[in-house]
Amino acid sequence: MKNAYLPIVVTALSLSLAACGDRAWWSNNDEPTLSSAQIAKLIPTRVQQRESWAKDIHDISKQFGIPQSKDNICSIIAVVDQESNFIADPQVAGLGAKAVKEVEERLDEKFTEKLGEKIGGTVAGYFQDVLKNQPSPENNYLSQMRKVKTERELDELYREIFAYMAKHYHVSALTGAAKLVGQDIGEKLNPITTLGSMQVHISYAKANKRQGGNMAALRSDLYTQYGGLYYGIHRLMMYPADYDRAIYRFADYNSGMYSSRNAAFQKMLNLVADLKLDLDGDLLLYTKDGSERAQKSQSEMALIHLFALEKVLITPRQIRADLKKEKEKKFEETATYQEIVRLYQEKTGKAPMYAIMPEVVISGPKLSRDYNTNWFATRVNGRYDTCMQRAKRLKL
Repeated sequence: MKNAYLPIVVTALSLSLAACGDRAWWSNNDEPTLSSAQIAKLIPTRVQQRESWAKDIHDISKQFGIPQSKDNICSIIAVVDQESNFIADPQVAGLGAKAVKEVEERLDEKFTEKLGEKIGGTVAGYFQDVLKNQPSPENNYLSQMRKVKTERELDELYREIFAYMAKHYHVSALTGAAKLVGQDIGEKLNPITTLGSMQVHISYAKANKRQGGNMAALRSDLYTQYGGLYYGIHRLMMYPADYDRAIYRFADYNSGMYSSRNAAFQKMLNLVADLKLDLDGDLLLYTKDGSERAQKSQSEMALIHLFALEKVLITPRQIRADLKKEKEKKFEETATYQEIVRLYQEKTGKAPMYAIMPEVVISGPKLSRDYNTNWFATRVNGRYDTCMQRAKRLKL
């Protein structure tokens, strides 16, 4: 199961991908481009200020060098509509209660894991006291948290809480404790890690910042119409993949870059080695902050065993180096990827699979229940089809 708030492992990509020959989108570039007025006609009529949204979509995609073709534009529209119904700072049903529950369930665990047991216990106890008694027992932060309706409101409340802690908490006996209280701890504990109209993960936005400023400024930018679209369009479109169906890019948007391609790689590995690996699209193991773990994944161990059995001259060290490219297009050029393709073709006589739907369950405090990537991608794809049909009716 993947948590909706775990950082996505990202690779900062140049905005000059188009000049390098690899397309950063999967559309037919021979199609005519749409004006902002035409884009507005593709946005659902229930959306207020369609012209404003359309202009931002047009300008941002143009800035990235993405052709404003109907399939590119409809893919963007579909994701925005699915994630927020074109609301820059969307309300989340029951957000306050879910946030309180998340804090109470994970507080000690997060402090212990991130900061160390001694400091964690001390700071965590103080944090709990602040939540229950500040700024006053009658109007404490926990009661305020229960009343929030939007992500921005909850985010701003967290900033206020940790600003209070940074101002009032002093423990000279613990080295670095005072430094740890503030924005760093705020980022570690803040349950709002996917933000804005396209629900972009804060770690992705940080890796691809469009302007200066601290994390508070970045979060505020994501809650604006333009900022939410900027980072969302970048996340959705600005990486090359040879998908023949839009639904796989939508799946990647939910479960991580190249998850659809990597899940297909895992399925080919299963068929070659007669295994039943999870088809989650993750070939390595990662920590909660997105760093690679030294521990070998099932996929990595299966590759080491298979290549030894088949007497393939690819060492465990080389396998590891190749798998580190799993979030990049060039993973397809590695010896490990190419060898699995060869063995699959040799065993089955079929053409290699490039992409399948990843089997990933997503959970998190903003969700009413667990969902899987197929559910998300299918819903987005339905909106995409509706947009394309509208474009056809309007003869765009």
